[in-house]
Amino acid sequence: MSKLSETARASGENKKGIIKRSFKAAFPNTIPIFAGFCFLGLTYGIYMNVSGFSFIYPMIMSLTVFAGSMEFVAVGMLLGTFNPFQAFIMTLMINARHLFYGISMLDKYKGLGLKKIYLIFGMCDESFSINYTADIPDDADKGWFMFFVTALNQFYWFLGSTLGGIFGSLIKFSTEGLDFVMTAMFIVIFMEQWMKDKQHISAILGLGVSLVCLIIFGADNFIIPAMLAIVLLLSVLKKPLEKTKGGETA
Repeated sequence: MSKLSETARASGENKKGIIKRSFKAAFPNTIPIFAGFCFLGLTYGIYMNVSGFSFIYPMIMSLTVFAGSMEFVAVGMLLGTFNPFQAFIMTLMINARHLFYGISMLDKYKGLGLKKIYLIFGMCDESFSINYTADIPDDADKGWFMFFVTALNQFYWFLGSTLGGIFGSLIKFSTEGLDFVMTAMFIVIFMEQWMKDKQHISAILGLGVSLVCLIIFGADNFIIPAMLAIVLLLSVLKKPLEKTKGGETA
């Protein structure tokens, strides 16, 4: 065997080793998401089933849409009158936060090649939270780590949604209120972040701004103004908040 082929083989084995280590580093971070997404996915699949849809619908939507809260809302849209403009506005309002997630991840996605395309598509609240804050081991690759976090989270949602759609017909109890599960999930995520952070200034500001926008714009129109106001306010107060956080850490 020539030296060139030996070098190529060693390089290939090293690449496989890096990918394997990246997967092992990513998987433990997604275990809590596995429990939540499987339950939420089951709920969504059951909700689709009792609304009259085949399991094919939640299965395909979990692969192509992958936006949990929007997928719940889409059930009503599919049952109602076809209105693409309303669907567009509703999707923009519900998922407007992803615009700000994307801006925050611009630097982290630099130089990731084709993986960046999937990372942009597969970004959700949980994947963003892990990929933005996780301490990636030195022997793992950043791009592959974020790829596996995103892919595993989508797989959990796909698995739960598909199983819920398949076995939804076996459910005999009342399913009224299942669509509230997404609200409950966001409350839990907020509480986890609250307990994790030592200072809660940004969280309180977010709640306060959201409440003011809710009063001014109403429940159907407050999301986008609230998001814009929160980003503007946090941008202005960025340095004072960092000083406060740094002082507590010290």
